[in-house]
Formats: sequence, structure tokens, C-alpha cells
Amino acid sequence: MTHEVVRSLTAGRVRYSYRLLRQGPPVIEPVLVLGGVQQGMHGWPYMDDALGPLADVVTADLPGMASADPLPDGPALPLAYTAIAQILDDLRVPRVNLFGFSYGADLAYGFTRRFPHRVARLALGGVPAHVSDAQAAALHRAEAHLDRGDVRTFAALVADSLLCTDSGRYIARRDLAHRYVRRTLAHTVRHSPHAAESLRRAVTERTDYTGGLTGVPALVFCGEHDTVTSPDRQRAFAGTIADSRFLTIPDSDHWVVLQRPHDVADLAARFFTGRSLADAPCRRRVPRPSGAVPAPRAAASES
Repeated sequence: MTHEVVRSLTAGRVRYSYRLLRQGPPVIEPVLVLGGVQQGMHGWPYMDDALGPLADVVTADLPGMASADPLPDGPALPLAYTAIAQILDDLRVPRVNLFGFSYGADLAYGFTRRFPHRVARLALGGVPAHVSDAQAAALHRAEAHLDRGDVRTFAALVADSLLCTDSGRYIARRDLAHRYVRRTLAHTVRHSPHAAESLRRAVTERTDYTGGLTGVPALVFCGEHDTVTSPDRQRAFAGTIADSRFLTIPDSDHWVVLQRPHDVADLAARFFTGRSLADAPCRRRVPRPSGAVPAPRAAASES
């Protein structure tokens, strides 16, 4: 029997909330899913479907995200780590399986570095291990449009910075993903006054990716055409984790969770249950529509 509950918590004076979905007796530790800056707790239905039969699925609107209160002055990352720890305490579980995508990977990795004993397994997708000066400058240009009230241009510029715009590379559901990201950004900044500030903090306040990690099995994955942080840089980051695997997913970019959502959810379910990734659907290329340009690179790689 499915049971869903949303609980509100407070970190300092900042209110936030998390959602717990239970679909039956769990066979592994709960899975906590952390997404991008404005990915709310209700935006992971495919993870619910794939992971729900195996574990309690937990999603969250952490401080500064979606329905949560805006971030106070000062560093945002320590507050996020406190909020994550409070969720685990409120669940009354010693540890969880942790899935982080994009900015959520920032938070998941930083939390695990500080509290490795509270993480059973760690899956990180689209890790922003390196953000260039040019990317930061592009965001500042987008913010200037927002300051002038031009939400449409702001959303288009940010979407372009997060997705691969090279038409010579085949991206599954490219147009759908671009429209979704653009419209979601526009809707969010119109209805959440702290959305732009949270996005800026995500770029300017960086997690330290140089320290390495031991004691927690980890999976790092990304789209083969990720333009936020290149697959090569993400592979190098995965190499700093003692017990880790790295996987690129064909026909996708940074927003692989939109372009191949069910395959990503299947990958997470396999990893968290210790099953083989060798025959995972995400390793196969997506059938191309007639006339599509072939991808210039080889298929998925793993190390």
C-alpha cells in the first residue's frame, strides 16, 4: 500500500520540507534524491517508479529551493548539510542511499565528505566539478536581463548554458528538454522571489572536489555531451573516490535526467541494490529518428 507524507522542518530560522514515499516493505536503505537548484520534491516520478518497490524514496525542498524559505546571508552549503542531516534524523534512520544530480550532486558529495557514516551508497550525476569563468559570466549576463524584468531572455540564456546546443551532436529529447528547462526557469523566477539568488549561489559557492572520498561505494555518471562540466573532468573527479565507477550515457547532455529519465532511474536502482550495470539500458544508444545526425563519439564508456 502506498503511503506519502510531507514533513516540514527548520534549520536555523529557515523552513524547508521533505517528502517520503513508501510503497511497501523496503529491501534497502531509503533513497534520498537531491536535484538541481529549482528541482522540487515532486519532480521525480520516474525515480518513484523505479526505486519505490525497493526502498522508501525521499525528496526535498532544501533551504533556498522551490517551496522552502530563501537562503539567509552567509554560506549556503553548511545550512544545506544541516538540513540533510535533520531529514535523516527525522526519518530515524542511521544512513541512506544518496542520489545527487547537478547542484544536488554538489550537496550530496559535500554531505558525504562530512558524514560518510550516514551514506550507504552515493550516486552522482552531472557533477559540476568545474565551472569556468565563461560560464559564470554567462550567468551574470542572464541575471542582468532578469534585473530589467526580461524573464524570457533570462530563462533562454540559462537554459542554453545548461544544455548542449551543438546541432552536430544527437541528443535524445533535445527540444523537449530545452523547452522544459526554459519554461521551468521562467515560471520559477516569476513565482519564487529567491530563485535567481539560489541559482547565483549554486555557481559562486562551490563544493571542494579535490579532497577525495573513502569508505562509501560511489557511482558518477553523466551525459556524453555534458557541457556544464565535461565527461573527462567528471571522470577525473570520480578517480578521487576510492570505491567508485564512472559511466557516460550516450545521446544526452547535462540534463540526462530529462532526456533518458527511465534509464537513469534504472541505473540508480541497479547501483543501490548492488546489481550489475553491464546490461543497463542507459548504456545503449537511443534509436534515432530518420535523418538525425549521428553522434560524433563512441558509445557509453565506463571505468
